[in-house]
Amino acid sequence: MTVHRVAPGVDRLGDTAVNFYLVHHPDGLVLVDAGLPGHLGQLQAHLASTGHTLADVKAVLLTHAHPDHTGLVTALHEAGAAVWVHALDAPILADGPRSALRHAKPERSLLPYLLRRPSALGTPLHLARHGGFTAPAFPHARTFLGDRTFDDLPGGPRALAVPGHTLGSVAYAFPDLGLLFTGDALVTRDSTTGHRGPGTVCRGFTHDSAAALAALDRLDAFPDAVLLPGHGDPLTGDVLAATAAARRLGAT
Repeated sequence: MTVHRVAPGVDRLGDTAVNFYLVHHPDGLVLVDAGLPGHLGQLQAHLASTGHTLADVKAVLLTHAHPDHTGLVTALHEAGAAVWVHALDAPILADGPRSALRHAKPERSLLPYLLRRPSALGTPLHLARHGGFTAPAFPHARTFLGDRTFDDLPGGPRALAVPGHTLGSVAYAFPDLGLLFTGDALVTRDSTTGHRGPGTVCRGFTHDSAAALAALDRLDAFPDAVLLPGHGDPLTGDVLAATAAARRLGAT
C-alpha cells in the first residue's frame, strides 16, 4: 500500500493488513503504532520525501503491544524516539512478539475461524513474512496506567484506556486536531472474519470481548473526530454511528 494523507497532517502507512500513522505537527512528528519490521523501508522513504529521518520522530504511541503494531519500535528507539505503551501491555514488548497470546490469551481458538474461512490464514502468514514474529524483545518502553494526557508531545495527545482486545489497549485522541486513533479497539476491517465496517476484533484475537464492547463508550466522547483504526479504512465525522454499528455487530 502506498502512503496516503487521510486527514490534515496525518499520513497512513502500512499495507492492506495493518495501519500505522504519522502525525505531522508544527512541534514535531509523532507515530501512532509502529507496523511490522518489514515496513521500515516504507517509513524511511516517506520521511525522506518530506525532508525528515527517523531521528525526527519525537515519540511512538502504541495502542497495544500485538506484534503487527510494534515492529519498528527498536529502530525508532535507537533513533531517539520515546516509545509509550500502557503498563499492562508492556510485558508483551519486554518478552518479545511471540509472547502476545500468552499475556492476553484470546477468548476463542483461531481454528473455527480458519475452518469457516481458510483464506484468513493469509494474514498471519503475511505478518510472518514481514518479520512480525521475529522482532527482538523491547524492554525500553515508557509506561502509564489508566488515562494520560501528553502535554509535552506534539499535538497534546490524550491516551484513553479501552481494555478488551488486550489488557492494555489504548485509544489516542488529538482533540485540537480532531483525530481519534483507535488501534484495535474499533476497526473497520477484520481479515479473520472477512467483515468490513465498524466492529471489534474477533474473539480469536481478543482477550475479553465484553470489555471490548463496553470500551466503545469511551470513544463516544469524540463524536466529530476522524476515526483512524489499526485495520481498515478511516472514517470521517461520525464516531457515534461507528460505535453503534460495532455494538450491533457484537462479538464475532
